[in-house]
Amino acid sequence: MSALIIFALLLVLMLTGMPISISLGLTVLTFLFTMTEVPIEAVALKLFTGIEKFEIMAIPFFILAGNFLTHGGVARRMIKFASSMVGHWHGGLGLAGVLACALFAAVSGSSPATVVAIGSILLPAMVKQGFPNSFGAGVITTSGALGILIPPSIVMVMYSVATNTSVGQLFMAGVIPGLMLAGFLGFTTWWRARKFGYPRLAKASLAQRLQAFRESIWGLLLIVVVIGGIYTGIFTPTEAAAMSAVYAFIVAVFVYKDLTLKQVPKVLLDSASMSAMLLYIITNAVLFSFLMTSEGIPQAMASWLIDAGLGPVAFLLAVNVILLLAGNVMEPSSIVLIFAPILFPVATALGIDPVHFGILIVVNMEVGMCHPPVGLNLYVASGITKMGITELTVAVWPWLLTMLAFLALVTYVPTISLWLPRTLGMM
Repeated sequence: MSALIIFALLLVLMLTGMPISISLGLTVLTFLFTMTEVPIEAVALKLFTGIEKFEIMAIPFFILAGNFLTHGGVARRMIKFASSMVGHWHGGLGLAGVLACALFAAVSGSSPATVVAIGSILLPAMVKQGFPNSFGAGVITTSGALGILIPPSIVMVMYSVATNTSVGQLFMAGVIPGLMLAGFLGFTTWWRARKFGYPRLAKASLAQRLQAFRESIWGLLLIVVVIGGIYTGIFTPTEAAAMSAVYAFIVAVFVYKDLTLKQVPKVLLDSASMSAMLLYIITNAVLFSFLMTSEGIPQAMASWLIDAGLGPVAFLLAVNVILLLAGNVMEPSSIVLIFAPILFPVATALGIDPVHFGILIVVNMEVGMCHPPVGLNLYVASGITKMGITELTVAVWPWLLTMLAFLALVTYVPTISLWLPRTLGMM
């Protein structure tokens, strides 16, 4: 009964158009003060302790690094490198877009940032070369979602905060699924380009490829700094985030010189604004999680599902359906912070690996970012392409179906997520 009241209240507040973070906070306060004896001091204490975790510090650092790279010309050089490698295949610039998104995802940690950085440069070039606007929009909208699967990933950090799972293990677990999904999206792009006879670029010479690689090497080295540093144990994921922010600043301002020192305060301000928004959502979501736990809802749900005889296969299918439906009305950060603490105890009780479960949730979030009504990537791509949301939704369908097929694969083949961290001795 408590669960019904809590979720009904949350849904009503969200339907009024209130931001999700405020809806969460008001739901908790209303329920606590009218239905329980919990003192106000406990709420205030939880608000502060909720964001005291060391891992949360990674979020503003990864946002800052992504902003430096977005403004610092790294994306342009990555597109040039990707085009030199795969541009001569069918749908050359489209394939270059998928590869460039994968590379940029490995240094930014954010899907909307990847769509903006790659899309704003590549989409006009694709239209100029003769590609339909819808084709380019479909490629960039869905490939940009790789930003939260290929490490580093802000969504993975949030899952870690919500469930106390190792961020390092999650980052390593995201590498192979991320590369596989990039391959799947690349194949869909190639197949459609070949089917409709879209243009391809002239094959780049070895000298041109080496030149493109040399120009993009400073951006690509950030992947080595983050992933290599975590794997070798030189620094933790949070320290890796701080290192990436410093490195991105040096590359953007002093190496590529695409960003002047005068522009740095604006980048810092934008990053602080985005970080504050996410931290406010986290704080309220932690409060919501505290309410759910104090009412015993996750434990009751776990007992009910196990007593009902729901096995791992049926449970994972139900999780995918719940998360895909939630993706229709909420953005990824809120979904992870609300649903992970509820579903996680059930998953562990059924013997599902916490890291595999985390990757499954992240892939669900990717799908949610690419379909209406609240798909963040759709709105970002709409701003770049000047296409309506309905038109964009039709444009992304071939790639969205590919992502759904990949979701089914990741759900029921845990080895895809777990092989690399196990091989590296991290699990």
